[in-house]
Amino acid sequence: MNRTTLSLIAGTTALAAVTGFAVLTAPDPTAADGGVATAAARLPVERSSLLCPTPSSSDLAETTYTSFTPVTKGTEGEGSAELRSATAGQPAEESTKDGEDGEKESGKDGGEEKAAESEKPEKLEKPVLEHKKEPGEPVTAETSGGEEPALLGTAEGRFAPGWTVQQTTEVAAGTGRGLQGVTCTAPDTEFWFPGASTATERTDYVHLTNPDDSAAVVDIEVYGKDGVLETEVGEGITVGPHSSEPVLLSTLTDEEQTDVTVHVVVRSGRVGAAVQALDNSLGGDWLAASADPAGSLVLPGIPEDATAVRLVVFTPGNVDADLKVQLASPSGPITPAGNETVHVKGGMTTAVDLGDVTRGEAGSLLLTPTDRSVPVVAAVRVLRGKGDNQESAFVPAAREVGLRATSVDNTAKGSTLAVTAPEGAAKVKVTVSAGSEGGTPATETYTIKAGTTQNIEVPVPDDVEGTYALTVEPESDDAPVYASRTLTAPDDGVPAFTVQTLTDDRGMVAVPQAKEDLSVLQK
Repeated sequence: MNRTTLSLIAGTTALAAVTGFAVLTAPDPTAADGGVATAAARLPVERSSLLCPTPSSSDLAETTYTSFTPVTKGTEGEGSAELRSATAGQPAEESTKDGEDGEKESGKDGGEEKAAESEKPEKLEKPVLEHKKEPGEPVTAETSGGEEPALLGTAEGRFAPGWTVQQTTEVAAGTGRGLQGVTCTAPDTEFWFPGASTATERTDYVHLTNPDDSAAVVDIEVYGKDGVLETEVGEGITVGPHSSEPVLLSTLTDEEQTDVTVHVVVRSGRVGAAVQALDNSLGGDWLAASADPAGSLVLPGIPEDATAVRLVVFTPGNVDADLKVQLASPSGPITPAGNETVHVKGGMTTAVDLGDVTRGEAGSLLLTPTDRSVPVVAAVRVLRGKGDNQESAFVPAAREVGLRATSVDNTAKGSTLAVTAPEGAAKVKVTVSAGSEGGTPATETYTIKAGTTQNIEVPVPDDVEGTYALTVEPESDDAPVYASRTLTAPDDGVPAFTVQTLTDDRGMVAVPQAKEDLSVLQK
């Protein structure tokens, strides 16, 4: 092996550990050069980024941010985790188009005085949340009102692996009243949101948050029951550096449709994206992105007391999809009467009312192809309550729990953890963290039977005070596990609730292991 190859491996390994997104495939040891590496090892990431959307425009909003990093083997030394306002420390000139105004401020046309001013370092505002406790201990921060900004989050060192942040907002009255929760997400370049709406009774915003130093350019496509909807201003939306842009769906199209699928595509840069779906009479919640298009999907943890469940499915291509619909109940898969299958036309959004499909039991929706596998995305809108006391939330198709997943901002009486194993029996280890105001952690292992969903009674120690985190770790390598957490906070007869799916926390990254001692090759 030459020095160039050695440097490439070392550089890529460092990049993987810092970003948490680089994954290397070990070279084939039977190759002509004898191979360079064997099976990849997993190391903790050294830096994580999360983005939290603008919580609410309501003056009655009360928002809690909860930060948590699980204890991870192999981490040591210093570290930090904090959330800052999206506009903190960013001069207005930075968001100008093509840097034209920036050139003037640099002194080309504005004189030496302006140039000197532009070189002064920006004074950063105090973080909204700073994690000063140890990993394994949640930290919370609270804000109120309708003018709170989106937040940009960064964790480094021993706080980076598995860093998770939950944003939970209570709105006492008005459009979208109730409980609105969202897991702050890592930036990406493409998102699918089946279940959004342009109907008169709905006010849906696509929140776009840019964490980087340069502007991001984003396209928003909207697909209804007959295909793509004509949009006037959905292309080339500019999101300035370190800023957030809420886009009202009804301003993109004149067509009113109850169910649409929103596709967010980033032309340049990267963003965090989430849809805030607010209803005039049925409350509101955040609609998180669906798992990437796939032939089979799992929508885990539909609340057992759901009074109405509406499934929304979309296939991105021009090929129709035929899907079998099943509910993974505590006793095994069952087929909803009258909704055994759903036909999805290519490029069109399809919605199906499943009624009270869970019938008082834990359940997860399983979508599988009846014949040919065609990639689809999906979400369900769930209602709880009756009459004027109804509240809505969403459960999107989820990615697997993977190596480890975490849910934060849990309460002893208001949290339900649902775990499903659609393809085979699985064991999962569930850890309750110390509370945000004290207490000791506890761990329990559970077996989930094949094709079932189990609402787990979490072993919360009596001394846990405040909110706590739940960490789920599958112990079965051959059986995928999916999970969600339902958080409830009843208020004056309204069964306020929100649901977040649990997906891999990206705390570990695969890096190659050397097949031979590389140190001798450097001599």
